[in-house]
Amino acid sequence: MRTGVIFPTISIGNDPGGIRDYIQTAEGLGFRHILVFDHVLGAGTTTRPNWRGPYNHTNGFHEPMVLFGFIAALTKKIEMATGVLILPQRQTALVAKQAAEVDVLSRGRLRLGVGIGWNDVEYECLGEDFHKRGRRVEEQAKLLRELWAKDLVTFDGEFDKVIDAGINPRPGRRNIPLWFGGNEDVALKRIARIADGWFPLFGMGDKGAERIERMKNYVRDTNRGITGFGPYFGMDPMLQGGDRSPDEWAKEAEWWKAHGATHISLNTMTSGRHGAKAHIECIKQFAGVMDL
Repeated sequence: MRTGVIFPTISIGNDPGGIRDYIQTAEGLGFRHILVFDHVLGAGTTTRPNWRGPYNHTNGFHEPMVLFGFIAALTKKIEMATGVLILPQRQTALVAKQAAEVDVLSRGRLRLGVGIGWNDVEYECLGEDFHKRGRRVEEQAKLLRELWAKDLVTFDGEFDKVIDAGINPRPGRRNIPLWFGGNEDVALKRIARIADGWFPLFGMGDKGAERIERMKNYVRDTNRGITGFGPYFGMDPMLQGGDRSPDEWAKEAEWWKAHGATHISLNTMTSGRHGAKAHIECIKQFAGVMDL
């Protein structure tokens, strides 16, 4: 099981030196990946008294692709992953281009996690249709893979049209792992059909175990030749740091490993920590727990 950390985007601050120290410490400790959350715009809540989203305009979000350029220049081995980029609110060809550039500059260290999101405010601000995001993301996945694989693409879909055009540079491997986030049944079926891996958004327990089994059955039903999670289909759950003890972290990590997780990522943003130093101390503890 590959162990990584979730970049503490809303609480690390904006000092480039602190961000550098966190990134280089994570790689030096032996973590295999850094996973970055994504939001483009934060909603103001004064005009939205019934707002229930977990984030608003007061939460800082570093832009993943620009941040990855910074990380690529500072590191040599650690993988970069989005967890997840809200794909249907973006132009597909532009995402293909940005992802390819990151992959080229990092020598193949990008894992692109995508999802459909929950924030209708962002969709409105970015000029995309919130209500068609499920259908759109399936089409986008197909187009992304074609743009990464082929010199020239002709594609005429419901949402995107490309006539004899292509991106350059393209990834040296002519592909980028495309993972999806989601928990609802419709999302699980989509992920089983078209994704390379899954970001489950729940904790351990009987309900989680049942959902994992359901996903495994959906993957088997696609006839992709997969009998469980492993080299052809990955699972990267989020382990909440919070105020839990290292023993609790270890217990949950073992639970996920026993249920087929190929990766695991520690989220340190759930315990009131602020600034790079506080998050660095936490991931040092986690590295010890995981015996990196």
